[in-house]
Amino acid sequence: MKATEQLHGAGQSLWIDDITRDMLDSGRLAKMIAELSVTGLTSNPTIFEKAIGKGSDYDAAVEPLVREGLNEEELFFALALDDLSRAADLFLPIYKRTAGVDGFVSLEVSPLLAYDSAATIAEAKRLYAKAGKPNLFIKIPGTKEGLPAIEEATFAGVPVNVTLLFSTDDYLAAAEAYMRGLEKRVAAGLDPDVRSVASVFISRWDRAIVEDVPEELKNKLGIAIGQQAYRAYRQLIASDRWQRLENAGARPQRLLFASTSSKDKRAHDTLYIEELAAPNTVNTMPEDTLRAFADHGKFAGVLSADGGDCDAVLAAHAKAGVDVAALASKLQADGAKAFVASWQDLLKSIGAKSKALA
Repeated sequence: MKATEQLHGAGQSLWIDDITRDMLDSGRLAKMIAELSVTGLTSNPTIFEKAIGKGSDYDAAVEPLVREGLNEEELFFALALDDLSRAADLFLPIYKRTAGVDGFVSLEVSPLLAYDSAATIAEAKRLYAKAGKPNLFIKIPGTKEGLPAIEEATFAGVPVNVTLLFSTDDYLAAAEAYMRGLEKRVAAGLDPDVRSVASVFISRWDRAIVEDVPEELKNKLGIAIGQQAYRAYRQLIASDRWQRLENAGARPQRLLFASTSSKDKRAHDTLYIEELAAPNTVNTMPEDTLRAFADHGKFAGVLSADGGDCDAVLAAHAKAGVDVAALASKLQADGAKAFVASWQDLLKSIGAKSKALA
């Protein structure tokens, strides 16, 4: 049995963090679903920039859209919604079989809106309605300004993938916003069954400090953060507050481990997949990491609900001079800036391609 099958059997969803038109046209995504236990998909501006701007797969689709007079952003969303709608259809049997727990794809609102709550809410509603797919998440950053948008989008019935979470405090703030949105739905007499995931980024922690900590601590911080977030997740869904929502018909916001490819070449290429196996969670990974795990990964059991040794590892990092709270804030701010840069690169690439094809 492949390690991917074992992980899926243990209750963790394996999602692919990639989408290209070639993945769809060639049947590669369908094959990953059938053979590698892939049950969902995430995307971001960097992924689309590489797919659209650096190849010819989208040229035939871009040309008629250019003739329609669409600007770069409108053109991007037309292309992305087409790809993600096709992917959503591939995952729809999984979505139905799991009663809406799994089988989702994700589309991000413009990163330029990360610090504009009202605009983010409006865009989330618009994109979800335009797609018309029940198994589409709209990705909203879990920044301070993004939290009201998460609450209001949830209240409006829009499934949200909360992105750019780094610390356990970030995760809990996102979960709080989600629960407030559900509680408002209950108070208004609306169905609280609005799905969500909360994406905690892992490998960027270790990349940020890899040269600043002793050898025994290298590539340990991201896993400890994941363990700590998982403990908080398990405690939250066991809380009286959540139980009241569940009794009203809500389903848990699942914890999602993102950025789980190894960034340090000295680390094992499936490190974060093996170490963050956890039931009722999601791990989204690039195709190369997925295939590496299927080929030579090891499934050695699941995370402990009590966080394992995360407290000791975090204490060791603090002793080594790592300010985890400050680093979390920096990583989130840097992540938001990187997404904006990728978004601008994406629009430039689309503009150049549109001009060439016109």
